[in-house]
Amino acid sequence: QVQLVESGGGLVQAGGSLRLSCAASGRTFSSYAMAWFRQAPGKEREFVTAISRSGGSTDYGDSVKGRFTISRDNAKNTLYLQMNSLKPEDTAVYYCAATTVVGGSRRDLEFGYWGQGTQVTVSS
Repeated sequence: QVQLVESGGGLVQAGGSLRLSCAASGRTFSSYAMAWFRQAPGKEREFVTAISRSGGSTDYGDSVKGRFTISRDNAKNTLYLQMNSLKPEDTAVYYCAATTVVGGSRRDLEFGYWGQGTQVTVSS
């Protein structure tokens, strides 16, 4: 098993930037493909971005492509999400998640491990 703890959320003005971190403990971090999801009030959980176990492959949802960057440091057991050019519609609770699916996934049901979430609020 792996335990995940997100940090780095907060309040930022539109156009600003934030960097989220997800610290992993437990089973070897590099055994898992990772992803970020988000959920806004009254909306379904949404795929944001994913990264392969080695970090060599990434995938982005259309709404964040070109603005967000996912990365990982397997030596530090940490996943990152750099968010630039933030918009009010990016406001949500952001979750990191881990999956043993070899190629990674966009489907939240395939992620067996989740952090508690961190709130990101973007003001207009």
